[in-house]
Amino acid sequence: MRPKWASLLMLWLAMLLAGIAGVSSAATAASEAPIELRQGTVTTTVGGVTRTEPVELSYHWDRQHNGRPGMASFDLPFTLEAEPETPWGIFIPRVGNVFEVQLNDALLQVYGDLDRSNDADYAKAPIYVPVPGRLLRKGDNLLQIRLHADTARRAGLSQVVIGPAAPVRTELFESAYAWRFTGSVLLMAFSLIVGGIALALWLTQVDADAKGAQRRDGIYFWAALAEFCWAVRVADGVIAEPPLSWGPWGVLMAACYAGWAASSMMFVYHLAGWGRDRRYQWVRWPIAGIVVATVLFSALSLQREEPMWLTGWLAVQIVFVLAFVSAFAVDTLRKPSAERLLVAGAALVTVMFGVRDWLVIRLSDAYGETTWVRYSSVFFGVALLLIVLRRFRAASVLARGSVAALAERVAQRERELAATYAELEAAARDQARTHERERILREMHDGMGSHITSAIRQLQSGQTSSGDLLRTLRDSLDQLKLQIDSIHLPPGDVGALLAAARYRLEPRLASSGIEFEWAVDEVEPVERLGAQGMRQLQFLLFEAISNVLQHAQATVLRFEAGMQGTTVQLRVIDNGKGFDAVKHRPRSLAERSGAIGARLTVESRPGRTVVQLEFD
Repeated sequence: MRPKWASLLMLWLAMLLAGIAGVSSAATAASEAPIELRQGTVTTTVGGVTRTEPVELSYHWDRQHNGRPGMASFDLPFTLEAEPETPWGIFIPRVGNVFEVQLNDALLQVYGDLDRSNDADYAKAPIYVPVPGRLLRKGDNLLQIRLHADTARRAGLSQVVIGPAAPVRTELFESAYAWRFTGSVLLMAFSLIVGGIALALWLTQVDADAKGAQRRDGIYFWAALAEFCWAVRVADGVIAEPPLSWGPWGVLMAACYAGWAASSMMFVYHLAGWGRDRRYQWVRWPIAGIVVATVLFSALSLQREEPMWLTGWLAVQIVFVLAFVSAFAVDTLRKPSAERLLVAGAALVTVMFGVRDWLVIRLSDAYGETTWVRYSSVFFGVALLLIVLRRFRAASVLARGSVAALAERVAQRERELAATYAELEAAARDQARTHERERILREMHDGMGSHITSAIRQLQSGQTSSGDLLRTLRDSLDQLKLQIDSIHLPPGDVGALLAAARYRLEPRLASSGIEFEWAVDEVEPVERLGAQGMRQLQFLLFEAISNVLQHAQATVLRFEAGMQGTTVQLRVIDNGKGFDAVKHRPRSLAERSGAIGARLTVESRPGRTVVQLEFD
């Protein structure tokens, strides 16, 4: 027999090994969790001056260096408790303008040429960098990101996440990519579609004015121009290597933004009817001035490397747009219409989002934020599209007089078709009635006829009792009544079928000395029970009750029905003498239940027999 001290020693060793395994698995799990890198050091070179200092991400280059160009190298250390067992990846929400990524002195990715200025810009889409196997090590690791920043181009570095490839790529990168890159593609496509529709209507819808001169509706032109300008502006979010250098390209993007705002205001100008009122015609000049001034201030901002010139002008522009939209909203409240209310709501939301973008993107130190106006512009685009289509529909109504004769001929053809269809329906109803008569006769032959035939044989044999003969005849009569009732039963209505059976059979049960109990709740219709299925279920219940009357010697018969979740459940319960449900399984009941797709369960013992049907 093993000594007591030996058993204790074995138990202590087992506990020690379990603890070591638990610590190891916990360390592995911790090493497999994504790590957000926020702190490190940055070495910047601006105007020939190099400086190294601690940094806490995110790092907004324009805020830190007033938009001047330069170079930066970020050293972001992190520690792993164990060497990763799965592939890892790096997710960077925003970094640019051009950059390279190194991990433990190994170059992972290069985006653009660090020695070239005002060329590519990779800060427009989130970045995912896969990490090769065995490059990470237990203990200290170092992630290095070197970037080149252009003048007033929203350069910098957001927080960085490194971790297992599956959660980093699926949960972080793909979601951010869908919002910023895929979302920009969809917005661009939407704007091009709306602009194309508006332009097509402007080119094709020509009206004559009071003097007979041909003119086009300006509302279509300004809607098309607004959407085309916005499509070009949003396209910048998916173009990492623009066809122009940053200076001309930046001025072009600012001009497109201003063109979208000015064209949208001109759309509202025509929608409000201000173009026909001399008191408001002066408004067109400041709207045109928005585009000219935006081009001048954006060029000045880039040329002087001072982003505040453009930031200040955008504040003036927002104030003017807000005043314009407010005036339109007040005018809409005085003369409301569905079109005006729709555009006023979209314009107010867009202006509020524009104010938010100006505060967050142009003034705050936040880096990695996305403009909201690009998404709110969808509301304005939808409003433009609906109004353009409504105007087109109204114009189309005026041209319908020329097709009146054609419409009348089409209506005549439709009336002829309707008459033919009515004749076909009548023939179909006659055919359905014929089939129904044939079914009733067939079922009377198979049901009541078979019972009467049995009664005749009982009489001819001379060996049956009057009680047996009476039961056979009553069964025949009850089945006839139930067949008549089945004509009026709606398909799938199990509750109505049970009620009909109760109405027909309760007097017979009472005359046989059997107490009838009713516990039927409201049940959902069984969709697959058509007319034939309802008759099968009716025969099945009749057979179960007939067995009770003939064999069970019961004093109580109970109907139960209810819902068990989404399952319809029916029960016929009696307190008779019972039978061996395993040896004497009712074959006829099983065949009928299988024909209607119901689950049949039969339980029996002295004093309680249950026939249960379930429909899913």
